[in-house]
Amino acid sequence: QLSGHQERTLRFAWYNVAVDSGNALGSLLALLPALLRQQWHLDTLPSYQWTWCFYAVLCLASALLPLGISDAVESPTPSEKSLPHLSAESRPRIFKFAALSGLDSLGGGFLSTALLSYWFFQRFGVSEVFLGPLFFVARLANGLSHLGAAWLAKRIGLVNTMVFTHLPSSLLLLTIPFMPNLPVASILFVLRECLVEMDVPTRQSYIVAVVKPEERLAAAGITNLTRGAAWALGPLLASPLIAVGGAAIPLLVGPSIKVVYDLCLYRAFKHIKPPEEMVKAAK
Repeated sequence: QLSGHQERTLRFAWYNVAVDSGNALGSLLALLPALLRQQWHLDTLPSYQWTWCFYAVLCLASALLPLGISDAVESPTPSEKSLPHLSAESRPRIFKFAALSGLDSLGGGFLSTALLSYWFFQRFGVSEVFLGPLFFVARLANGLSHLGAAWLAKRIGLVNTMVFTHLPSSLLLLTIPFMPNLPVASILFVLRECLVEMDVPTRQSYIVAVVKPEERLAAAGITNLTRGAAWALGPLLASPLIAVGGAAIPLLVGPSIKVVYDLCLYRAFKHIKPPEEMVKAAK
């Protein structure tokens, strides 16, 4: 709410840079069990237990940070006692976007860090000593890609940036299960991570751009709720598929779902422009 139309996507990009910087550091903390075993001579189980406790402390600490956020970031609702709502014009648009976004998140649920790590472990026998640095590099790639997404969106538009970066990332991931060795699979994985998160700041920016200011909280809330619920289904569905078809199944199912999402999103929203793109087109 504190940003103008021209700065909105870049603000979301920097927000996600901060998020993925934390994710990158958290990936390095995957080395903590090995460090505890080596330096403190702990057994395997206690090393993971202490790491889990440290993770819980970090989560509790992060719960305190929102206390410092200004109320100015939110637009006041028509009545302070009423819940944020969507107008008749915005409702079908956001419900459709939320449904498609949920489809994307369902595919993402098949591709959680845990399931991807499990595949690397099963396929190549690598431990957290390799996986921690690998996901550290991947999260750094995610973070830098957010700034690239903001730059690209100014030139080709938010929807085009979402689709034309996300679709190649899914196709890249589909090739990884067929790679012959760990170096090639790792390189393709990092290349995929350079693209896969470019739709995040652009999607967040687009959601709040195509509704009225007082509808932004409701629009973002509905979309995030749908994404969270769909994401939760991914691992639940992936587990029996892995038991039947092996650890590579999520790397085939997840990207395939995401490809369908990209194609449907482009068809449904390519003509709905945010304000800054409408002004640019008018010029």
